Amino acid sequence: MKKLAVISSGTKGIGRATVEKFHKEGFDVATCSRNMKDLLALKKELEGKNGVGSIYVKVADMSDSKQLTDFADFVKDLNQPVDVLVNNTGVFLPGAVHEEEEGSLEKMIETNLYSAYYLTRAFINDMKERREGHVFTTGSIAGIQAYANGGSYSISKFALHGFTKALRAEMMDFGVRVTSLLAGATYTASWEGVELPEDRFMKASDIADAIYSANALSKHTVVEEILLRPQLGDI
Repeated sequence: MKKLAVISSGTKGIGRATVEKFHKEGFDVATCSRNMKDLLALKKELEGKNGVGSIYVKVADMSDSKQLTDFADFVKDLNQPVDVLVNNTGVFLPGAVHEEEEGSLEKMIETNLYSAYYLTRAFINDMKERREGHVFTTGSIAGIQAYANGGSYSISKFALHGFTKALRAEMMDFGVRVTSLLAGATYTASWEGVELPEDRFMKASDIADAIYSANALSKHTVVEEILLRPQLGDI
């Protein structure tokens, strides 16, 4: 049986690059997004390209608790233990705390924090019982360093970082590794329209390589935090 990686929101940006990396390395991958067309295109491309492993896809809006539960049940029905869980779902809405639109905090907490919290809870007990597995959260530099106009996005990412630290402490004695990914500006759809050259950003594939490399270490070692910034500094 192949190892299984579960990567939420895997059709674009860092999520897609991470799906591609793990599948290329021989993993089966289960992923989701809100668009079935994108999911089916991903499945067709990767299963045809790599010729190894399977891509399992399901439509799910991970900010919606019912759809998140449905996705988790879909993965459990595969009857494969989850070896790697990458909580990648996220949304960015710029704005200052005192000026941003009503509901911004709720939307970003539901998407950036609750999606990771509840998806992790769906699989963590099985990892704990097996005494193996690796949980990643896709955080942000904004989760350790506040900045003007970061608003509720920064709040949600600070909370996500705190969640990851708590989970790491809880899983330490059970052989389950937990890693917080703290990435700066990465060239994804979120930055479309910005008047900066592409080479000013990090590559999504570099983030995926960092995640894979951290997981590839022996079970005796855990990378607790991966802090990545563009070579020329934050944007």
